Amino acid sequence: MKYIDIPPVWLLLFLGIAWWQAVYFPILSLESGLTDLISGVLIGGGLVLMMLAFVEFRKHKTTAVPHETPTQLIQSGIFKRSRNPIYIADMLLLAGFILRWDAIISLALIPLFLWVIEKRFVIPEEDRLRRKFRVQYAAYCRKVRRWI
Repeated sequence: MKYIDIPPVWLLLFLGIAWWQAVYFPILSLESGLTDLISGVLIGGGLVLMMLAFVEFRKHKTTAVPHETPTQLIQSGIFKRSRNPIYIADMLLLAGFILRWDAIISLALIPLFLWVIEKRFVIPEEDRLRRKFRVQYAAYCRKVRRWI
């Protein structure tokens, strides 16, 4: 079950709901060149942010898997700006695809996705990091915000 309970699965579920809404209930439309541009920036930004985070995980030779305990506390690169850049990237991807598919009503999924991710992954991850890295993690939390 823990292999199914990972953030990409939740992202795919929310993307599926948004796509379904766009196809079967296209109630509102913001379709324009501007929304295409914004959606492209959001999707591209999400992918870049995710790549920057994974580069740091690889550089520090620690896990990016949410249910595992990392061997290193990453405080460099994109992690100087946010403690959760991959989850921010997930939200950017969700928002970007919602706009790309013109599933405007599904924008309401973004705060719900944030809530699920925070409860299922962020809080338990922070608890593991707090237990493992204690003082170092407390100092990091004082310097870097959870989101942005």
